[in-house]
Amino acid sequence: MKRFLYPIQGFITLLKKDVNFVIHLIAAVMVIIFSFYFQITKVEWMFVIIAIFSVLFMEVINTSVEYVVDLVTEDYHELAKHAKDTAAFAVLLSSIMSAIIGIIIFMPYIIELF
Repeated sequence: MKRFLYPIQGFITLLKKDVNFVIHLIAAVMVIIFSFYFQITKVEWMFVIIAIFSVLFMEVINTSVEYVVDLVTEDYHELAKHAKDTAAFAVLLSSIMSAIIGIIIFMPYIIELF
């Protein structure tokens, strides 16, 4: 059980320190609720799960990069900025991919409602 202590501490740190992670977590819960409501297929579930976890994973990596960069230097440095900016871009790419997956999966169900 000890090996789960550090990941749990990491999760708690994210909840306390990273508003974007919490926002993505809330969005993930909403998507899961919609998925149950629309009774999406097993294949659609697989894509939804991949989309959710890719965004959360990228947000964790982005936060980790920010912590490491801040640990290494308190001064402004162009390379530190590049590290943070590219990590943030990874989150953006994952979010765009997930939004596209969401549109492809949920749009037909939403159109059926009207």
